[in-house]
Amino acid sequence: MDKKKSLLVDKNKMPLVMGIAFVAFTTQFGGGFASGAQIYQYFINYGIWCLILPLVTQGLYSLFFWYGMRYAYKHKTYDYRSFSDSLYGKTRPIMSNLYEICYLIMIGTASAAAFATGGSTIETLFGIPYWLCTVIIAVFIFAVALFGTNVVRKCASTLSVLILVGLLLVLVPNIISQWDAITDTLGRMSTGEMTVLSQETGAFGPAIWSAVLYFFFQLASVSVMYQHMEPVTDEKQINKAAIGMFLCNFLAMELSIIGLLAVAFVADLATASVPMLVLVQNGVASSVLTPIISLLIILGAISTAVNMISGIVTRCVNAIERRMDSPEKRESGHLARNAVFTLIFTFLAFAIAQFGLMAVVKQGYAYLGYAALITLFIPFVIHAIATKGKEI
Repeated sequence: MDKKKSLLVDKNKMPLVMGIAFVAFTTQFGGGFASGAQIYQYFINYGIWCLILPLVTQGLYSLFFWYGMRYAYKHKTYDYRSFSDSLYGKTRPIMSNLYEICYLIMIGTASAAAFATGGSTIETLFGIPYWLCTVIIAVFIFAVALFGTNVVRKCASTLSVLILVGLLLVLVPNIISQWDAITDTLGRMSTGEMTVLSQETGAFGPAIWSAVLYFFFQLASVSVMYQHMEPVTDEKQINKAAIGMFLCNFLAMELSIIGLLAVAFVADLATASVPMLVLVQNGVASSVLTPIISLLIILGAISTAVNMISGIVTRCVNAIERRMDSPEKRESGHLARNAVFTLIFTFLAFAIAQFGLMAVVKQGYAYLGYAALITLFIPFVIHAIATKGKEI
């Protein structure tokens, strides 16, 4: 009993570690992942290489997140602006502001896409107006992000468990029942035949670039992790969290790829907006698993938006509170300041989703990837080489 109690209250134990890992998981696992659309776009469409590409993507993802988290912990930079100002050094007047633009692109693309995806799914399920569906999403996101990083981390842990359980419920039975189709797909891919959705040649070069590009636009979300370093008391917690996020993300992605290979040559895939739904319709227990897929898409969309909005809210609130001369002043209006900025950025993502700018949002992911390359990937690499890793 005493051991169980200490596990719940001791920050050095697994709940904090897994909470951090799950924040990274729910940030990456959005509606596009849950629907299977991103899995095809960045992985399966590139042929047999899709089986090893998650190692590249998730390996880079965990490595760079680990580096950023270690730096944030050591230098006590618990929001992305203070992190940028510290890491960029003399170049911060330019680079920190460039990263502000990068983060705003992320809010305008990933968060707006989350609203639109979640709203459309609720509309399909219940037949209520789209705008009302996005209001429901907005209320939930506002309520979670309002109360700060501890609540966001707890929510991420809960949503991660639900998402992982849902994935297993959907994928495992269908992988078993459609194993012959999966092995047939692998055989056809190994000969160079490409899937229904693919316009690629199956060459390794484009395949590896697609995986790296996917990593680049996911790297932009590393900044949502800094706020979760404040309760960390030991670098070993960060090391364990990085291992946890790699295992969780890699297994979820690899399982999704294997499952979705079952329908890679099914004609219906060409006109489907939700590839995972095609998998279920061609498999077992369609009537039961279809609502589960819809729930996964909604949960994935909400979790992504919560993490990203919480990141920019923390940055704005910290910027104001750093100018206050006493802890009492910072504490007295903290929740109100959180509420104001949460409302502003939730409304921003909500408003973009109302315009239905999904083509712009889709294009925004490419810009987000290149922005992350310039403002995060290259600076992280240069910093690691210049300091020989001694600053983490």
